[in-house]
Order: sequence, then structure tokens, then C-alpha cells
Amino acid sequence: MPKHIYKIVFSALVSGYLLTGCQIVSVKNQAINVTIANERESILTRDKLSEASLNVLSMTGREAKVCSEQPDQCIQELQQIPQIQEEQLLSTASEIYLSKALTFEKSNDCKISILNRTQSEEKQKLQQVSYDHCLDQQLYMLDKSIRYSYAYMFKTKRGPQDRIFDNRQVQIRDFYNLALAKLIPTYALRHKPTEVQSQIKVGNSIYKINFDAYPQLKQQKIEQLLSSYNLNFSGLRSINRRDGFGSEFVVVLPQVKDDIGEGKAKYIIDPINFSYKNGINPNIHQARYLAATIIAEPKSSQNIQDILNQSEFELKAFDPYKYEKVSMAGKSYPLAANFSTPYGLWLAQNNLGKAAYLSLIDRDDHLTMPHLYMLEPYNPNKKIIVLVHGLASSPEAWIRLTNDIMGDNALRENFQVWQVFYSTNMPIIESRFQIYALINQAFAQVDAKSAAKKDAVLIGHSMGGIIARLLVSDADVTKKALSMMNNRQLAKYQKLPIVSQRLVIRDIPNFNRAIFLAAPHRGTEYADRWFTKAARKIIRLPVTFVSAIGDSLQSQNLDFKELMDQIDQGFIQNGPSDLSHQSKFMELTEDIAPRKGLAFHSIMGNITKSDDLNVITDGIVPYKSAHLSGALSEKIIKGGHSIQETPEAVLELRRILRLHLTQLGLQKP
Repeated sequence: MPKHIYKIVFSALVSGYLLTGCQIVSVKNQAINVTIANERESILTRDKLSEASLNVLSMTGREAKVCSEQPDQCIQELQQIPQIQEEQLLSTASEIYLSKALTFEKSNDCKISILNRTQSEEKQKLQQVSYDHCLDQQLYMLDKSIRYSYAYMFKTKRGPQDRIFDNRQVQIRDFYNLALAKLIPTYALRHKPTEVQSQIKVGNSIYKINFDAYPQLKQQKIEQLLSSYNLNFSGLRSINRRDGFGSEFVVVLPQVKDDIGEGKAKYIIDPINFSYKNGINPNIHQARYLAATIIAEPKSSQNIQDILNQSEFELKAFDPYKYEKVSMAGKSYPLAANFSTPYGLWLAQNNLGKAAYLSLIDRDDHLTMPHLYMLEPYNPNKKIIVLVHGLASSPEAWIRLTNDIMGDNALRENFQVWQVFYSTNMPIIESRFQIYALINQAFAQVDAKSAAKKDAVLIGHSMGGIIARLLVSDADVTKKALSMMNNRQLAKYQKLPIVSQRLVIRDIPNFNRAIFLAAPHRGTEYADRWFTKAARKIIRLPVTFVSAIGDSLQSQNLDFKELMDQIDQGFIQNGPSDLSHQSKFMELTEDIAPRKGLAFHSIMGNITKSDDLNVITDGIVPYKSAHLSGALSEKIIKGGHSIQETPEAVLELRRILRLHLTQLGLQKP
């Protein structure tokens, strides 16, 4: 090859190498998760600002770290740069202030642990000053983030509807919601009010709380206002939310004191004629844990600078069960909601499962009488579902169903849930009577003309299924009961109210549908196995119940011992003993059918591989005991006795509840 050709090739190779080595931009495929993360992540999901904010700082030469440490100075400098667009400035400022607030929250100075009471008094004062100052700074940053977020969303040339597909708008909405979610509890930490105040003061900023859209909370003391933002519950399969605008909270109302008796809970032998204070049974509990959605907006419409620096804000609280939309800056937007958190908090803080077991062995004085809990503020326009749990159980048995009702739009909009909690060591006939009185008293508080007064649905599981059947039945078992007693002289008890009230069974007319799950209507052999018999001996009748019977008989000059002898002969037994297929309770009640015309359904479990109705059982209750003739539907589901917790049973319950609405004309088929 000629020499000049070598020179040409060599020159081309060198030129190519130099050109490649100097190339600044190259291309390669990036993992999709990295692409999405870069677009959507922010200070809420990682330890640095969003790409959108970093881009703004980059083009102005500001370092993100320095800017996040000195937000006020940084934002002032950004305001002087005309090339930065208004939306860019407001959105970046919102994130920077929130970032600083989160930094304060994580710092040692803002943690209650610094308040060491073992230190000297002087040291404690210094620590308290440091703690208070840190919280004040955090509140200031949260206030600023709320203001810049609001200005971005509602005061720029483009409105929220114009940015409906912008990732940035979703980020700013989250900054706004989180800043608001943290503002209220942080203020409570700083000032330690004994109850929620009507306004929050942060430096020169004032946030006044407005309950116009939550009338129940007007003039009502509020114990706590807790953010739902990052509450999580291990026992809840899912958290039922509604996406939208606003920050989700739980309102905790003060606990109403039981004024029936003093000291230990008093057992009322005649709850129907008992004179309650104010005429209301205190064991009927209005919802104490309420869902609320709060928004913050300027009290009057002003320009951006006023909103950022001067405006007084209003915190508007909404009942998310009654409001689905909120008006902001003259436009209507979906209102956010969290329906599960109040329910989860109620279960978690009251430890109902533990109370159920303690009451079974007569170790919980608080559950002597049955209680009824309303899970949401009473709504006269919604039908009522009453849930009755089974042996050694509690309202926790209904977690899956209750949570799914809250998550189903049609059911949530048309039903409200009442939960019955009772001591299952009581004789079943006594539990039925007490719960009968309790539910009747609850319905008596309902306006006679309201939709909630009628067409209610009763659902019971296991022992609760037996009680539920007897709550929708009519029967007089007095003769049959007295014939079972060995001492014929005990017929003199027949006219006693405490006897006749329990043996003359009347239905609750407010119910027109019932559902029985794994209910041993004819008892179970499981109650007679050696280990259950041993447990039955440990489980005693409640002392307060026995004492109340004695007091009542003695007031009538009757022999208490004569009646108590019947306990040893099996007529008056604890709840678990009544479940035996050989018990006198079963002999007395097994043939009692729901009232004529009542729509009822049965759901039962099957742990066997057989389809033979004589073999099918859930391990505790056989099909033959759970079956009731005349049911509109009967569903056998693969599973054990706690069948109400299975997805299949919950779907069947939801089907029946939707059928109920359809037949009432409240929902299209």
C-alpha cells in the first residue's frame, strides 16, 4: 500500500477517536422503573428533591442542599430571576419548605425524647426551649409549604383542570395534603391543648377551624384530631380510601362516662324498664372515631403575594360520608376520604379481642352488659346493619366484612353499621334478652319517619347467629321451660318479670332480613368433647349477673337458693354449655323459626371433601345444625367455623346486601 494511503487511514482513525472521546451526549436504554421514578419521586419518597425542583435550582445555579437548608433566602433569590416561571417558583418553593419541615421533624431537637426529666432543672429548661423552638420552626415551614402549594394549584394562570395530566400537580397536591396533615398534630405537640382548639396560630399566620360542613362537630369537644396520612393497621387487609383533594383525619371525641353505677359495672336485670339518666342507655355508643377530610384555603380570595405572606386561612372540615366533592376557587373537585382508619383506630385502641376473652372467664367488669357501637355518625337516610359476634369473640370478627362495606360505594352510601359486643359466658337466653332490649332502645332513638327506622339487616355468626334468629322470632316458651324444672313449686316464678321477659320471645320489627353464618341452631357435639367440657367448668356465670338475680328475688321475698339449684341441673348455664346439642336451652329453642315473612339466608362452612349433607361440617357446627328451612338462599363455602372471615363469605354477604337494596328499589339490578 502506498505511503500516502497509510497516512490517510491513520488520520481518519485518530480523528474518529478524538471525536468519540469528546462526545458529551450519548444514548442508552434506561430501565422503565428509573424513568418513572425520575418523573414522579419527590422529597416524600426519597432523601432529595424532585427532578422538577432540581431542574429549577440547576438552571439558576443554586445548590439543592444549600437551598433546602436556607429556604427563605433561597426563595427570595429565585424570585429575583425573571426567567423562572410562576408555576416553577411556587411548586419548587412548596417542596423546599416541606423538605425543611421534614428535616426538623427528624432532628433530635424536635423529638420528645430530648425532654429527659432525670436531668437538672436548668438542663430541662434548656431542652424544653430547644424542643419548642424546633417545633416552631417546623410549623413555620409547614405553613409556608401549604401557602405555596395552594397558590400553585389555584392562583396561577393555569387552573388544576388545565394540569389534569401533569405529574407535577399530583406532587404539589401531596405536598399540600402532607403539610396540612402534619401542621395540626405538630401544633398539638407544641402547645399541648387539652382539647382541639378553634384556631391554630403559627407565627403571624392564623388557621381557623370551620365545621359548617360537619354539623355534628359544631359545639362539640374534640379530644384529638389525628392525621390518617401514615397510619397503618396490621389487622386490616386493606385501607379503603377515596382519592381526591384534602387531607384525611380521624376525629376522636371524648369518651362518655358510664353513669349507670359506680365502681364496678352494674348489671341491670330489667333493662327495658330501667330509668336511665336522660332516658338514654349509655351502652349505646354514638361513633367516637369519625372520618374527616380537611382542606385549608384563604379566608377571602386574594392575590398570590397576600396568600404567601398575609392571608388568614380557614381549615374546613368535611364529613366524607356526606360530601363527595369540595368547591375550591370557584370549581368543584373530588373530596378525598379515608373510611377504614377510624374503624381501625377504634379496634386498636379498645383492644376488643382481649376484652372478649377476659369476659368469657368473668375477668372483665366493663363488659357485664352488652354494648352497641355505631361505626359512623348516625345517618337517618341509610339502612342499618347490625352485627352480632359469636363465642369468645368480639366486633373484630367482622373486620373483613365491615371494611369491605366501607370500600363498596353502593353499600357505603346506603348502609351504616352497628356492632353488638356482649359477654359470651352469659346464658344465651339472657344474652338474647339483653341484646333485644339494647337494639330496641337504639331504634327508639331513630326518627320514626326516617329510612333508617325500617328494613334493617341483622347478621349473626355462630352463637351470635342463634341470638340473631331469636331476635327475629316470636315464641312463648314459658310452659316448656317450667316443665323442665324438677321442682314443680318453681311455677310461682312464672309471673315474675325477670322470668317472663326472658321466656316470652318477641321479634324486633325493624329487621326485615337476617343472615346466619355457621350458626349451631340445634347445638353441636363439639361442646361435649372432653376438652370443651373442661373449659366449660372454668367458664363461670358472671358474678354480677348472679348477684342481680339474687337481689331481684329477695326484693320479692322469694328463695334465691331454690332458683340457684337449677344451675346445677343445667337449666341456667353459661353460654358455651348452652351450645351443647344436649342442653336444655337447645331443647327449648331449636324449633323456633324466624317470623313469617322475614327474608333470611344461611352461610356455612365445609372442611370435608364430601357433598353429603349428613357429613358436611365446618369442624364445629355440622350442616344439619346450621340448616334452616325456608331460607331464601343457602351457601356452603369451603372453610372452617370462622367462615365470615373468608373472601367467599364476604362476597356472598355483599351479594345479599346488594340484593336487599335492589328489592327496596335503592339500587338497579
